[in-house]
Amino acid sequence: MMFHRTCIVLILLVSSSSPLCSAFHNLTLPGQHPNPQAVVDDIQRKINVSISRRQMLSYEYNEQSSCITGNPIDDCWRCDSNWQLNRQRLADCGIGFGQYALGGKGGRYYVVTDSSDPDPVNPVPGTLRYAVIQTEPLWIVFATNMVIRLSEELIFNSYKTLDGRGAHVHITGGGCITLQYISNVIIHNIHIHHCYQSGETNIRSSPTHYGWRTLSDGDGISIFGARDIWIDHCSLSNCKDGLIDAVMGSTGLTISNNHFAHHNEVMLLGHSDDYLPDSGMQVTIAFNHFGQKLIQRMPRCRRGYIHVVNNDYTRWEMYAIGGSGNPTINSQGNRYIAPTDRNAKEVTKRVETSQGTWKNWNWRSDGDIMVNGAYFVASGEGVEVKYEKAYSVEPKSATFIDQLTMNAGVFGSRGNRMGRWTAGNGSDLGGPDFLDDYDDYSACFRSLPFPILYSFIIPLSTFLFLQLTFPQGI
Repeated sequence: MMFHRTCIVLILLVSSSSPLCSAFHNLTLPGQHPNPQAVVDDIQRKINVSISRRQMLSYEYNEQSSCITGNPIDDCWRCDSNWQLNRQRLADCGIGFGQYALGGKGGRYYVVTDSSDPDPVNPVPGTLRYAVIQTEPLWIVFATNMVIRLSEELIFNSYKTLDGRGAHVHITGGGCITLQYISNVIIHNIHIHHCYQSGETNIRSSPTHYGWRTLSDGDGISIFGARDIWIDHCSLSNCKDGLIDAVMGSTGLTISNNHFAHHNEVMLLGHSDDYLPDSGMQVTIAFNHFGQKLIQRMPRCRRGYIHVVNNDYTRWEMYAIGGSGNPTINSQGNRYIAPTDRNAKEVTKRVETSQGTWKNWNWRSDGDIMVNGAYFVASGEGVEVKYEKAYSVEPKSATFIDQLTMNAGVFGSRGNRMGRWTAGNGSDLGGPDFLDDYDDYSACFRSLPFPILYSFIIPLSTFLFLQLTFPQGI
C-alpha cells in the first residue's frame, strides 16, 4: 500500500515541476494500455463475431443457437450447459480495458456460508469479509441465497472473484465494497444497494493488518488507485454517494452487463480536474442498462479515455454522459432515450466549462440511436472525418441493443434460471426495504425489438392525434 502511495506522490511531483508533463497524454499508469484504439477495435471485433454467429445459427434450432445472444461476454461461458463445473472460465471472457483482470483464477474455491458481519477487525471464517482479505487468489462463491448487511467497508485484497451465480446475493449496509491500491478483482452477479457512510473505526484489510478508517463516502463500489478490475452482471441502486466511483489513478476497468436504477450520481470516473494521474485512466462501459429514476453521471468523467459501447439509456433526468478536465469520450452503438423534459434532451454535459475550452475535447458519437429528441454534442476530432477513419471495424448498430443487453443485471431477476452452487433451498431475502432492481415499464419497453416498437408507437400516436384534433371525424 505504501509503495502505491509513493508512486502516486512521485508522479504528482514530477508532473508539477516538468513543463513536458503538462501534456496529460504523456502520463502513464501501471496497467495502462499503450494503444486504447486497439482495445476499442478488439471489442467491436468480438461483438461482430458474436452477432454473426447468432445470425448464422438462428436458422437452426438447437441447444447452441438458443444460448447465443450476440453478447460476447455471455456467449463465452453460458453456452456450456455445465458451466458450474468450470466457473473460472468466466475469467477468460472479459473484454475492453478490464479484460486482463484475473480475479481468483487458478486459486481455490471459497464458499461463503455465513452472511453475518459482526466484527470488521476479527472476521469470522465462513464470512465474506474473511474471504476477501486473504492474500491468496480465491474464487468466492455462496452456499445459498443471502443478504450480507455490512457493519463497515468491505476492503478487498488482490486476486479475488465474487461469483454470485446460482444464488441471490445482496450486499448492503456500511460503506459497501472498497478496492483500494489492489489489482485483479472480478465482481459478478451481485446485488449492491442501500449503502451508507461508515467508518471512524478500525477495519482489517489483510490477515496481518488492520487500521483506522475515516468516514467513507457510501459508494456501492469504490475503486481507489486500483487496476485490472471487472464488474459484470451486477444490479446497483440506492447508495449514499456513487454506485461505482473510480478515482486516484485507477485504470484497466470494464463495467459491463450491469443494471443501474434509483440513484442520483451514478458513476464518477476521475478524482478531480487537476489530478493528472487520472489522465491515464482507461475504462470500458459496455452492455449496461441505465434504468429507472437515474438523474446524472452515467458516467461523469474527469480526464482519461472512456469507451461507452452498446449500452441502453432509458432514463435520465439531467444528462447521461458528462465530464470536465478534457476526457476522451468515445460513444458507439448506444441507444439514448431522452426524458419528456424538453430541457434535458442533451445526452452530454460539459460540467462548469466554457465552450471555448471544451470545443477541442475529443467527444464523439458513432452509430448511436437518439430517441425522443435526444442529441449528442460532439467536439474535437469527434466532428472531423479523420476521426472516423481511425476505425478499422464499424461498431454494431444500436438496433441490436435489446439483444445485447437482454440479461443486464443479476441473472435470475427476470426469470433467468441459473444452477445453484449447492442443492440448498436458499434463505429469505425479506424485508420491505429491499426494492426490486428492475422497473416493470423498462422491462416491457425493452422486450420489444426496436423496429417493431416504433412500428407500433408511430401509428398509435398518429391515431390519437387525429382523434383529439378531429373528434367528429375528418
